[in-house]
Amino acid sequence: MTAVDTAPAPATGGKQRAAEPTAYRTMLDRAATPYYLLLGASVLLLSLGVVMVFSASSVTAFAFLGSSLAIVSKQAMWVVIGLPLMWFASRLPVRAWRLGAYVGMALSLALLVLVAVAGTEVNGNRNWLDFGGPFRIQPSELAKLSLILWGADLLARKERLLHQWKHLLVPLVPVGGGVLGLVLLGGDLGTAVILAAILSALLWVAGAPARLFALALAPAALLVVWLVNSHSYRMRRITDWLHPEQADPLGAGLQALHGKFALASGGWWGVGLGGSKEKWGALPEAHTDFIFAIIGEELGLVGTLAVLALIGAVGYAGLRIALAASEPFVRYAAAGVTSWILVQALVNIGAVLGLLPIMGVPLPLVSYGGSALVPTMLGIGMLLSFARADRRSSTPEGRREAAR
Repeated sequence: MTAVDTAPAPATGGKQRAAEPTAYRTMLDRAATPYYLLLGASVLLLSLGVVMVFSASSVTAFAFLGSSLAIVSKQAMWVVIGLPLMWFASRLPVRAWRLGAYVGMALSLALLVLVAVAGTEVNGNRNWLDFGGPFRIQPSELAKLSLILWGADLLARKERLLHQWKHLLVPLVPVGGGVLGLVLLGGDLGTAVILAAILSALLWVAGAPARLFALALAPAALLVVWLVNSHSYRMRRITDWLHPEQADPLGAGLQALHGKFALASGGWWGVGLGGSKEKWGALPEAHTDFIFAIIGEELGLVGTLAVLALIGAVGYAGLRIALAASEPFVRYAAAGVTSWILVQALVNIGAVLGLLPIMGVPLPLVSYGGSALVPTMLGIGMLLSFARADRRSSTPEGRREAAR
């Protein structure tokens, strides 16, 4: 055997194969990745939402409002309003968000008090303010963003004192508990759960010990039990969730049952866009709380997995922004918005799948409703502004500007 025969094979191919995952990791590690990932996933979810709201609501809108476009036109209006606001929010500096934190909290508290005094009841919950015509808002949705901003600013100001329980908990927990109490006065348990998750996320990122959450678990469980027992329709929801085989298929168990029918009939690829049978009156709230079921029916398992992937991309980008933050306020605010979107999506999708009881919360960026959509878009815009600031600080020009 010659020397040529015994020589090692060229390593070019091995180097190319080894370079591929390195290049992929490099792309994910770029400072601009969270910005473009968050922007792309959010725009895709918004676009899918408009399409699916039209598909899910067309029959109901024609039957009750005289036009198949009556509901989707309102959703499109809120998207058109929300997109410039999201763009404007993405250009705001961090100091602008901090300056608006206390104004937003004061406004949210005032609106929640007004709801308690003169609110409008919808589907058993008095959590709306009706200004006549199409102008009806749900202040508890704005309260989610306000609690995040105010809590993040408060914790950032106390950054060096958070090892002391009194500074960690006061006044964050009393004020957050007050917001929760005002929301619960209207009977909106689903929104209260999301607010509690936001408050818990802020405390966790601030370094609250695990024993604090363990101590709070028992009182929180007792409160939930009392709230469930205080209203018969909540008790029916819990009972139907725990014992679906005993649920009335023509009564309280109808929505959960037909949501599963929709998902089951979709198969891998779905029955086709616009081909849903459940939206013909069988599935209540098909374009709001149960739009995920219509996505599963019309777009199949592939469509639902795509939605999960997009929500996961938003969550991943939000966590990257929070972890990369050099300012405490940015870290707390980014973690708060990310937990808000992820927990709300989990509660909505879990209810449709039957893994959680139905709580009546919308799927972020997808379900119908301007009161939920616009604050969520503002939250996305805030994350984009943080990502832009982080991207600028990672460049040589940004570092020189920061040094000056």
